Amino acid sequence: MRTERNLTRLDRVFARLDREPERPAHIDVPKMTRHRVVLFTATLAFYLAIVWAVAITSWLVRFDWQVMFFRPYQQWPEIHAFLDYYVVLGQRGPTAVMVAAWLGWRSWRQHTLRPLLTLGASLLLLNVTVGAAKLGMGRLGPHYAITIGSNEMGLGGDIFPSGHTANAVVTWGILAYLASTPRARRWLSALSAVVSLGVGLTTVYLGTHWLSDVLLGWAAGLLILLALPWCEPLIARAEAWIFALRDLVRSRRGGTAPAPAPAPVGAPVMATRPTAVDGEVPARETVASRPNRAPAHLAPGPHTARSERTPVTPAGSRRPPHAARAATTASARPLAGGG
Repeated sequence: MRTERNLTRLDRVFARLDREPERPAHIDVPKMTRHRVVLFTATLAFYLAIVWAVAITSWLVRFDWQVMFFRPYQQWPEIHAFLDYYVVLGQRGPTAVMVAAWLGWRSWRQHTLRPLLTLGASLLLLNVTVGAAKLGMGRLGPHYAITIGSNEMGLGGDIFPSGHTANAVVTWGILAYLASTPRARRWLSALSAVVSLGVGLTTVYLGTHWLSDVLLGWAAGLLILLALPWCEPLIARAEAWIFALRDLVRSRRGGTAPAPAPAPVGAPVMATRPTAVDGEVPARETVASRPNRAPAHLAPGPHTARSERTPVTPAGSRRPPHAARAATTASARPLAGGG
């Protein structure tokens, strides 16, 4: 008696994955629409306005000092322990690992590298833009401030804009950017906004950032998310290059040459016939330069493509006559069901 093997949980997981589509038929790639351009321009204007307000030591700097002297961590000490852990949602290392694990799962299941490449492009933009702004403005944090009422810029600091806030906006916002449905995109956008808002206010509560640092961090992260559609063509080319390199490595390991890329439709195909005539090898000729004649195995006359022909049921057997077969037809076994 035949018995079936009991499937383990891991076997059931892989059986479920085998039924998943290899690659989505239509991947919704966001485009740089007019609405997105308007949002990008408005966010950039807000970014520059915050920098200008801090540089000229305006009312925003005075409000920063008032919040610092208020010391929120002393006003509500009961939530200090919880916010010490919550602020980790804005640290680049842990959040990048968590989000990369999820996007790596999606990339493996859908056989596409776009989620991981998009995350890498956003983190690269984050490090370049926010890092350059931090080093360029050199603002000191509340715990290291020297002169009361000063903007503390150009003193070698690195907290303006807030890296925790910008990282929370980009890292969690990339999940909404890569969402596969409009409904999921709306919910993930709201969730990432709440998380990044909470992380920014937590840094103000802990006294590690000025309030203006958080405002600039929100704007910096949002600028990166809004600019990602400009990077989509480069991401697509990088994905195609990586897959081509993978196929080349596989073909070399297997000992076979990679399949050549198909020629574009309408392009002349090179055909060589190196037959020597009088010691000379004829030059290569193209199919486009040859006269339009039928092949030798076809009868003369116009011929239609296979897709244009009317299907005809052949009469008789398709097998060619054979002397041995004709001798054994009398001893052939009758069909099943025959009387």
